[in-house]
Amino acid sequence: MTVTPVKPPRIQSQIRWEPLPADYQLPDDPVENTAQPLLAGALRESLELANWIRPEMLVVSNFGLCATVDEQMVVKAPDWLYVPAVLPLEGTEERRSYTPNLEGDIPTIVMEFLSATEGEEYSSKQTYPPGKWHFYERILQVPYYIIFEPVGGLLEFYVLENSTYQLQMPDENGRHWIPEMMLFLGTWRGKKEERTGYWLRWWDEAGTMLPWAVEKVQEVEAIAQQERERAEQERERAQQERERAQQERERAEQERERADREQQQKERLAAYLRSQGIDPDLI
Repeated sequence: MTVTPVKPPRIQSQIRWEPLPADYQLPDDPVENTAQPLLAGALRESLELANWIRPEMLVVSNFGLCATVDEQMVVKAPDWLYVPAVLPLEGTEERRSYTPNLEGDIPTIVMEFLSATEGEEYSSKQTYPPGKWHFYERILQVPYYIIFEPVGGLLEFYVLENSTYQLQMPDENGRHWIPEMMLFLGTWRGKKEERTGYWLRWWDEAGTMLPWAVEKVQEVEAIAQQERERAEQERERAQQERERAQQERERAEQERERADREQQQKERLAAYLRSQGIDPDLI
């Protein structure tokens, strides 16, 4: 069931885009179930294999998005997010969080996978700490907010219109077109690694699903098997051709031998007739 959050009157907040303080302790909570990292990893994997991800992009999971709201640092870590362009880091520094506008673009997509603590994904709470819905919609103004329920496969696809998230219906194939990515997003049921169930998958503009590594291996193996079968069929056809040619040679040899025998019989008969004083040409 789709949950539409009740929108309270807007509170005008003061927002600043500041770097995360070096001594700020990011939440280190464990993921709530084993499905979450698998779902997030599968989304990135197919994009990597399609050579879709470029160096300037930020495609990460369970990663802190930061903003200073009314003088207080707010950090939310969506289960998956995509930023089209970020500023490079200096040297070997590792990115531990991301502040939009300061470090690069606003995220194009944030995703949340529903879990046992269902409800936070729909929270429009405006006071500190703000709810996720309010943070993505009103503070960051992320164009696409996606909420996925892995057990039942429910995909809620929200698009920011007039500063408010609007639920979008899928197309006739059950997918959503994301023009900024030139890809479709939809659900698919099957098995990957140790998990069988619903997954989020990407499709290209032609409607071809972007494969995972195991599927590419299976595809390569299937092509290799087809090639082996084709080569075997060619060998069998060549063998049959050789056998047919051998049979033709043997048949021709048999015809020559038969013709020779007939000729020898005719010559012996002619010789006998002549020995009897009979001209064989007159018979």
